[in-house]
Amino acid sequence: MHLQLHRPLAFFDLETTGTRIGQDRIVQIGIVRLMPDGTRHTYQTLVNPGMPIPPEATAVHHITDAMVADAPPLEAVADVVRNELEGCDLSGFNLLRFDIPFLAEELHRVGVSWDHLSSRVVDVQRIFHRMEPRDLTAALKFYCGREHAGAHDALADVEATADVLLAQLERYGDALRPDVDFLGEFSGDRKRSPDPAGKLRFDDAGQICLGFGKYNGWPLERIGQNDPGYLHWLMTKADLPGTTLSIMRTALADFGGT
Repeated sequence: MHLQLHRPLAFFDLETTGTRIGQDRIVQIGIVRLMPDGTRHTYQTLVNPGMPIPPEATAVHHITDAMVADAPPLEAVADVVRNELEGCDLSGFNLLRFDIPFLAEELHRVGVSWDHLSSRVVDVQRIFHRMEPRDLTAALKFYCGREHAGAHDALADVEATADVLLAQLERYGDALRPDVDFLGEFSGDRKRSPDPAGKLRFDDAGQICLGFGKYNGWPLERIGQNDPGYLHWLMTKADLPGTTLSIMRTALADFGGT
């Protein structure tokens, strides 16, 4: 079906040092403008973020510090990027939740005004999720071939979830090992925050690390060994939630810390 356009539709995507809007930086921008006559105009640039690219970000987009060393900073290309998008409606994958707010904040940071509120936004991810639901009812029908008659009854939901997992193991064979450690890793369980407030995080070895401040990314044990005064201040003076403090105390007790 032909897409009816009254003005260009600009698809764009950002690769970044992370997902923290206002703290992380852009390392690559790609734009495809689909014109009303069906032609496409493309723009792409690497961006020097002015900060090291974390290994976990490089593992996703494969862009290294060396690749952006000679790339322009955002300040040098911001006007070009804004001009590529100006006068266009916008499209992308997860654009509403991530790319638009991230780019708007970064352009503002370097002094470039971007009026994206006057543009219509076509988020391809949201169309995908609405047209192909990814809820438990859809999973049970897809993997087990049956309707979820007891949807939103707690016991019926967990029975269905157990059946879906077993069916996934059958369907994907060697791609999924029937091992909880493997399945947890596959699910990205160590990428979640250990505490509800998100002040802590796991490293690749499963150690609990600080997720903010001057020791961001350091395991608690290492902080305790290198700067016990700072750790003591965090746990007695800083305004941290009780659940965060409890997890920190437990982690420190495990290795004989304070």
